[in-house]
Amino acid sequence: MLVQDRVSPHAAVAGGGGGGQKTPTSPRGAPGADRRHPRPFAKNLDFASWASEHSSKLLLLLFVLASAAAVFLLRGAAPDAAALLCLDRSRSSSSAAGGPTRLPYPDVKWSAVPPLAIAAGTPFASFRAERWIVVSVSSPPTAALGALARVKGWQLLAVGNSHTPSGWELKGAIFLSLELQAQLGYRSVDFLPYASHVRKTAGYLFAIQHGAKVIFDADDRAEVPGNDLGKHFDVDLGSGVTNHPVLLQYSHADPNRTVVNPYVHFGQRSVWPRGLPLDKVGEVAHEVFYTEVFSGRQFIQQGLSDGLPDVDAVFYFTRKPPTAAFDLKFDAEAPKVALPQGTMAPVNSFNTLFHTPAFWGLMMPVSVSSMASDVIRGYWAQRILWEIGGYVAFYPPTIYRKDHIQAYPFAEEKDLHVNVGRLIKFLNEWRSNKRTLFERILDLSYAMAEEGFWTEQDVRLMAAWLQDLLAVGYRQPRLMSLEIDRQRATIGEGDMKEFVPKKLPSVHLGVDEIGTVNYEIGNLIKWRKNFGNVVLIMHVSGPVDRTALEWRLLYGRIFKTVIILAEQSNTELAVEHCALSHAYKFLPKVFARYSGADGFLFLQDHMILNYWNLLQADKEKLWITNKIAHSWVTVPLENNKEEWFVKQGSMVKQVIGSSPVHFQTNYKESMGEDKIAFCGSELFYIPRQFVEDFSDLVGLVGDLELHHKIAVPMFFLAMDSPQNFDSDALAGTVFRSNLVGNETFSSIYTAQAPAVFPVKVQNEIDFIKLIRVMSTGDPLLMELV
Repeated sequence: MLVQDRVSPHAAVAGGGGGGQKTPTSPRGAPGADRRHPRPFAKNLDFASWASEHSSKLLLLLFVLASAAAVFLLRGAAPDAAALLCLDRSRSSSSAAGGPTRLPYPDVKWSAVPPLAIAAGTPFASFRAERWIVVSVSSPPTAALGALARVKGWQLLAVGNSHTPSGWELKGAIFLSLELQAQLGYRSVDFLPYASHVRKTAGYLFAIQHGAKVIFDADDRAEVPGNDLGKHFDVDLGSGVTNHPVLLQYSHADPNRTVVNPYVHFGQRSVWPRGLPLDKVGEVAHEVFYTEVFSGRQFIQQGLSDGLPDVDAVFYFTRKPPTAAFDLKFDAEAPKVALPQGTMAPVNSFNTLFHTPAFWGLMMPVSVSSMASDVIRGYWAQRILWEIGGYVAFYPPTIYRKDHIQAYPFAEEKDLHVNVGRLIKFLNEWRSNKRTLFERILDLSYAMAEEGFWTEQDVRLMAAWLQDLLAVGYRQPRLMSLEIDRQRATIGEGDMKEFVPKKLPSVHLGVDEIGTVNYEIGNLIKWRKNFGNVVLIMHVSGPVDRTALEWRLLYGRIFKTVIILAEQSNTELAVEHCALSHAYKFLPKVFARYSGADGFLFLQDHMILNYWNLLQADKEKLWITNKIAHSWVTVPLENNKEEWFVKQGSMVKQVIGSSPVHFQTNYKESMGEDKIAFCGSELFYIPRQFVEDFSDLVGLVGDLELHHKIAVPMFFLAMDSPQNFDSDALAGTVFRSNLVGNETFSSIYTAQAPAVFPVKVQNEIDFIKLIRVMSTGDPLLMELV
């Protein structure tokens, strides 16, 4: 897989054959690879060979001669000479002691950079455009490039290198050959290797010099859906933030989190972008909550790519067969999301929009491997963005890239996998007191060279690049006060914004510990085996259009099927009408549908079932909450002033009085005739052997308005003696009739109870909160959100 048909920066420059371009003659001196990487001395030079073999002896001889000369000079010299020698020694003490020699810091006279006018005879001298697409080309024009050239309102700029075929041409595109690049007069060109995509640096300067206000840094195989970049990116940011809508922003609640995987937000948890530290690929949970930020300062906008996203060699070679092509999809409906100061993510060079305030961040380093260049640039640019109050935002899929199944060597990513974690830490800790933006950019570039993230070559390139920007008329943005060192604002309840990513079809996720995964999957199989032939009948009191599917997702993993009942039916969601006050009358219909089921579990949506604690319950016996004090209550009928209970008691006597002998006997032995049982009946289980008895009792009730909370406990006492119930199955239920003070469901919930009451689930957000607390008992539930 090639990101942009990239080649090793050390590849030989093609001088003739293969259709490659000839090495140009630069008016600033030919910047060829030979000048940056001198050839070793020839082996047939006798003196050179002898000197190499006797270098230690020569050094010793030179040291003796220098010492003797110094002593001779000091004897006849004035005191000033001795002082001068002492000064020289002090300056070179670091080198003499074997200490590291510091890199030379570029001396740039910022106010003295002369403007660079466009020569009248230069091609495209009079052309101006505000919106540019810049690509590197190493092969003949493709259909994708032809489409990019036709994107309305944008000018395509193709930048050649030594692999570009001679005579490259595409209607509607401007082509910068090596020869033309050498004629532009940019200082930066002297540092660019011939056989590399980083020659796009010359293209960026060309676009800026010719009026660019926004630059789309693209790939030569990028296909823009609808050929309209304006539909996917925020191309026009305006001049302020007051009139711009807010964006979701990753939370800064965890000060130790410095990098995120944005692919999770867009529905692909098992995919990670090139440049993400490999120790972070296992962080696949979505955001607990987001915050918000005003849009208008997202000066760098990173789009995602469907088909072949920006992935590294580790992912590419371990997630599919070698001959299969990736064709991944991200969630196009997911909201764009911004990164706060202190948080970073990989940014690439083939699907990224740069606005004018971030044009300085386009330069790509040349001393690192080709597959690391744009990612290191992206992290560096993100850090500098904080200095001007800007930020990076990630967008839903903005292009489609076809996977040509062209692999690249893992070695080309070595600078990423070895250094990227350390780089992120370094950038977060770096501070500068320089007075202008360009001075701080150069300061950071120098510090990165000292730390080994790139070399002195890139420091000199950076100095040349910044001078080029000034020369072509670019105005450096003003510095803004940094917030990163300030105390972070407290995130209140109203600041927490929820968004749950979709779970899109992906590839195998191999980031969890195998033992843990096997254990969790084993539990799921065990629960499913236990309840796989039990029908769950659930009555939903909340809006079914917001919760019905969620309840099926939650419990459908475990039970044979989930029947949803509600006060109003919904045929599209297969929700059946059933008034809760007479829900028991609907149950025989379900019994008839599933005649082969082991049993039937009734559940109201205010009660949460922790099914993992019911494996030991006896599925041949009745379960109900008769051991739960506030759920099951005995109500005396004699002298009862509650008219409702008196009327209900009268109907109970009527039903029991007309019941067969076994129902009458069971009920009267347990309850007598002067009291009735009142039970919320939020949760109960009827095994197969009692299904017919329950249906017969419903028939005995007939048209009587016997309430569900009275009828169900009466049925249970009539069907069997309480001493035969499996009362222990639900005895540990957490049951609160009223939540007081600051109590919430989360505060009373425990994964060790068989069930918990009450909970109120009215929408998807409530469901997500529920899943999070339940996942302490069933971790695989997090797969649902």
